[in-house]
Parts: sequence; structure tokens; C-alpha cells
Amino acid sequence: MPEPQLTPEVFDRAVVAIALTAGPEHRMVYYNDAFRDLFGDRPLGAPAREAFTEPGTERLLATLDAVLTDGTARQVTAHRTLGCPTGGTAHRHFVYSCSPAATRYGPGILAAAIDTTAELHSALEAERQSAERLEALQRYEALMAAAAQMVWVVRPDGTARELVPGWEELTGQPFAEAAGLGWLDVVHPREREATAARWAAATRDLPSVFDHTFRVRSAAGGYRHVRSRAVPVLHEERGHEWIGTTRDIEDQWHARLRERLLARAGAVTEAERAEDAFTALASTLVPDLTDVCAVYLLPGPDAADDEVVATRIASVARPGLPPVPPLDRQTFTLGEHARKAVTDRVPTLLRFPDGAIPAGAVPEISARWLHDTRATSLTLLPIVVDGAVVALAATAGCEGAPAPGPADIDLQHEVLQRAQAPLRQALALQRARHAAVVLQRALLTTPPALGGAAVAARYQPGSRNAEVGGDWYDAFTLPDGSLAMTIGDVAGHDLAAATTMGQLRAMLRSIAYTRGQAHTPADTLRELDTAAEGLGVGSFATAVHARLVRHGADGGWEMEWANAGHPPPVLLPVDGPPRLLSAEDADVPLCVDPRRPRVTHRHPVGPGETLLFYTDGLVEVPGEHLGDGIARLCEAAAAARRRPLADLCEHLVTGVADVRDDIAVIAFRPDPPGRVAVGRAAPGAGSGGRP
Repeated sequence: MPEPQLTPEVFDRAVVAIALTAGPEHRMVYYNDAFRDLFGDRPLGAPAREAFTEPGTERLLATLDAVLTDGTARQVTAHRTLGCPTGGTAHRHFVYSCSPAATRYGPGILAAAIDTTAELHSALEAERQSAERLEALQRYEALMAAAAQMVWVVRPDGTARELVPGWEELTGQPFAEAAGLGWLDVVHPREREATAARWAAATRDLPSVFDHTFRVRSAAGGYRHVRSRAVPVLHEERGHEWIGTTRDIEDQWHARLRERLLARAGAVTEAERAEDAFTALASTLVPDLTDVCAVYLLPGPDAADDEVVATRIASVARPGLPPVPPLDRQTFTLGEHARKAVTDRVPTLLRFPDGAIPAGAVPEISARWLHDTRATSLTLLPIVVDGAVVALAATAGCEGAPAPGPADIDLQHEVLQRAQAPLRQALALQRARHAAVVLQRALLTTPPALGGAAVAARYQPGSRNAEVGGDWYDAFTLPDGSLAMTIGDVAGHDLAAATTMGQLRAMLRSIAYTRGQAHTPADTLRELDTAAEGLGVGSFATAVHARLVRHGADGGWEMEWANAGHPPPVLLPVDGPPRLLSAEDADVPLCVDPRRPRVTHRHPVGPGETLLFYTDGLVEVPGEHLGDGIARLCEAAAAARRRPLADLCEHLVTGVADVRDDIAVIAFRPDPPGRVAVGRAAPGAGSGGRP
């Protein structure tokens, strides 16, 4: 019985590509539409070798030969690829099978092919995306590892986990304890509240990026700056979560701070007053490195004496702390710790319970302030200029602040050493001050002791430059038993002014002492003016010169005086308002025109009344009318009129808040009625006359 022959037309509508070959040359005798879509048109009747000429068809021809030879069907499941015949996708992929078949053309092969292009492309795309994701992940992990960042995620329920660990290594706090808001426990106490508020605002308002820099307690001790950056990831159903990084930036932060502070310290310029230069220098440390900085000037290079007395010259505190004590030239003897810092020339850190300041570290008034602000540490830093320790700076952390770390202390010391030029000037001013004080003490003698009256004086050098100028006072007994009393002011605030003052004072003393009773105060000032011009001593100066003579049996005195352009004397009665002893037409100052006439004025000074001579430093305030200052002096003097004379002078001088100019005061007071005056010294004549 003949073998059934295959009728290929049954495959015309099949979705699988079908082709039929016949004979040993595998001539193409049939293919359907699906075959044409997959492979394109092929010549019917042509051998397979001519019908399929694409590279790689040798595998197909070998399969056809094998099937025809042994009659065994074969499948090729590995994807085969050929160029697309109709454009579109660059390549088509397929698998196929070959089976023996009997055809009307004789023995042949039925070939069936399945298009796997879409399937293979999907698999390849998935593989490509998977590879890209893997590569991106590898790059991200490498980047995170290289940047030494901690990576974390906070889930919508508030729980957190680390993706790239490091929190415990940095802070010593296990990350499990940092979940929620536990991480705030290691944030610097002064920054904890602000940091918590920033995070709460971020979780509430969902900004595009949370970015905040703060300090955390280090596992190794001290605090380090970190920067946290995070972004919210929104989920419609589950709420939002945060993914972020935290990075230790202490080294970068410290480097930027160092550059900024050193630039600020280098910008400190030479100031008119040493206080201004040291205040500007202290301000470079506050508040970036410390809460408060005070500078204490030492008496000489390296302070080699057994007892070293330093003077507070500058104080600066951060906003939010109480005002620092005013600069009233507080002095203190350096204690053990302060002396060690000066001797060893290295910073000394003192830690102590809140407010328990070690004795001798700072003046008592500063120690009380530090106690009230709950200081917990004090750093003593020697300031060296030209190889000598000229000052000691003290910085402190207040309100329970942690002590500074070694890097912060080193930076404080480096900044203080940066402003060498103004500090060198301060050292020169210190030396000039010492010479000026010696000169001033030599020129300003103690007022004489009188029977029946008291004389007291007080001199306060100005706080600028060399702290010496042309202000002077004088009082001495004349041969006839009367009292000569003078107040004067030479223009200038330097050693030249002080030298001129000394010359004028000596000449006036000589003229007043030798001319006799008939010589009036106006005559004395006129002769002084002439001699100053002739000897080339001339320098603009003002003065009041008076002679006081006992008058009557009631203990009163008669005063005659001349005023060369000086603020008027004040007469303070036992009761009632003070009086200014002024004239309508005041005489011109000294060294202006010796030929101008001068006038002598007269006025009684009754028992118990007080006569005040003073220089303008006591009453003059820049930008204010001089009359306002004189009125203020009269009010203060009236309120203190019952005090002993020396105490009154001290009270008036110390009542000046900012002693920018020299101040000289000399006062005279006849004894009140009923007091025995013969043979006793004037009250306060010794202590009240000290410069």
C-alpha cells in the first residue's frame, strides 16, 4: 500500500512558519504566509542552499541532510538569528524542527519554525536592566564606602535601620538605641533643641531635602561635627519614609573654621587703646570656639617675680549670657594654674563642677560671673609676642557646656598668636605705661597738711595710649602761711604732654612762691605765660591758680583766683545747691597771647564748705555739651558732700564709667565750726593725694 503523501496546503493559515523541501537538494516546494512573514520570500523550486544564503545557514543544511538520511526528526531549541527581511526590528530570532515527510514530489522534509523574537528581546531587556541595576548598586556601594558615609532609612512607622553602618563606631551608641529620637541623646547639648526642631519641621512639612550640620558626642571623647542629608520617599498607602546619609565632617569643618578665624585675627588692626586691640582679638574666638574670652595683661615680660599681678584688659561673651563685668582695671595675683600656663607657655585646661572656679585662676569678680553662668571648664592660654609672655587669655564654656577638645584648644591658641602687630603695640603701651606712672607719681606730690582745713587730691590716668597726659594738680604752703592751689591741663595724651606739664608746674610753683603776698594769681599766670613763651616751653594749656588765706575767727578762708580758660571751680556749701565760680569773660588759655590781661577773682570759703578744682576729663563726654557734664558733677558732689574730703574725691573719680581722658581733682575744705584745728593734719592728705 503506497505511503500517504503530505498535502502542505493545509498549513496555509497556520500561525507557525511551515516549509516543505523535496529531494536530496532540499528544493523548496512549499511555504506558508507565516514562513514568509518570518523569513521573507524564498524562491520555490530552488535548492535550500540557494534559497538560504544568510551566514550561519550551514547548520540548517546539515540538519536537513541528517533528517533525510536517517529519517529521524530533529529539533533546534537554541535561538537562531537572521536579519529582518522587511525592515523594522534589526534581527529576528526563532527555533525550529525538521521531520521526514512523503510528498507528491518524492521524499522530503517538513520544517516548522517558531518566532521567538519578542520573547528573546524581553528576556534580554530584563537581563540588561538587571545588569544595569546591579552595576548601579555596585557603584553606589563603592561611592558610599569611599565617602565614609552612614546610610540609613526611617520607615513610615518610625523604625530605622542602617544600610551602610557606622553610627555606633562614631558615637558609641548602638544604632538600635538611635531609632526614633534616641539619636538626639548624643547631640551636643547646646544644639540638641535646634536639631530636634529642624527634624520635626522636616517630618511635618516634607521638604525636598533635609540638610543639617550639628555636633555629636564621639566614642573617643569630645564632640565631632556631622552633616545629615535625607530625602522623603512618599508612599500613597504606607505614608512616607526617609532615606539619608550622615557623614563625619569634623576635619573639613575645623579647617574652614581655622581659615576664617585666622583671617579675622589677622585683620585686627593697631588700635588707639590697648583695650580695643585685645577686645577685637578676643572677639575672634567668641562664639565659634568658646562662650567667653577675657584677656589679662601681665606687668612685664614673662612675669618673673614670685607674685605676678595681672590686669583684666578685655572681656567678650557670646549673646545670651549675662553682661561681663565692666573693665574697672581688676587685678589679681596669678594662682598656681595661671602661673603654670605663663611659665610653661602652653595652654592649661581646667575642668570642674558647675561654677566651682579654682582659686587664683581669674579675678574674684570674674570668678563670680563664671559661677553664675555655670561654667564647667576654663582654658588658660599664654599670649607670646617677640619671645615674651605679655598677656594671659582665659576662655570658658558656660551653662554646662562640654570642655573643649585638644583641636579646639590648639586653634584658640593659634588665633591668639596670629595678631602679632596689635599685640606688639600693646606691649609697647604696657612699657610706656610703666614709665608714665613713674613720671606721674614723681610730678604729683602729696598735698600739704594744714591746720584748720583739709586738702585732698586724686589723679586717674586715661585709658588710652600710654595712660598719661597733661593733667596736673598742685597745692603748697606759701611763706606767709597761705595756701597755693592749682589745677591744670596741657593739651595731649602722651609723654610729651606730661613733660610739658611738669615744666609748667615747676615754673608756676617758683613764681608763686617767690613773688610775695602782693602778687595776685593773675600776675602769677601772666608771668608763667611770658616765661613759657620765652623759654620755648609753650604748649596750649588751661589752668586755675588760687591763693587761700585764713579769714576771720569763724574758721573761714578767703580765696582769690585766676582762670586761664579752664572749667570753673565748684563751691559746695554745707547746705544748698553748689555754685560755679565763673566769670562772664573768662581769660584766654596759657600759651595763646602772653600780652592779654588776666583778672583775679575773690570769694570766701566758709567753714565746712568744699571747694573743687577739676580737669575736663571728669565732666567731658564726646558729643555732649560741657555744661551737662558740669551739672552732673555738681549733682554727684552735692549728694556726697558729707563724706570725708579724700572719699569725696575718690567717689567723683570712680563714678566716671569710661575713663578715656585723664582726670585730676583737688579739693579744699575748711574745718566745720567747733572742731579743734591747731596742730593736726588734714584728713585724707596722705591717701587722698596719691596719683
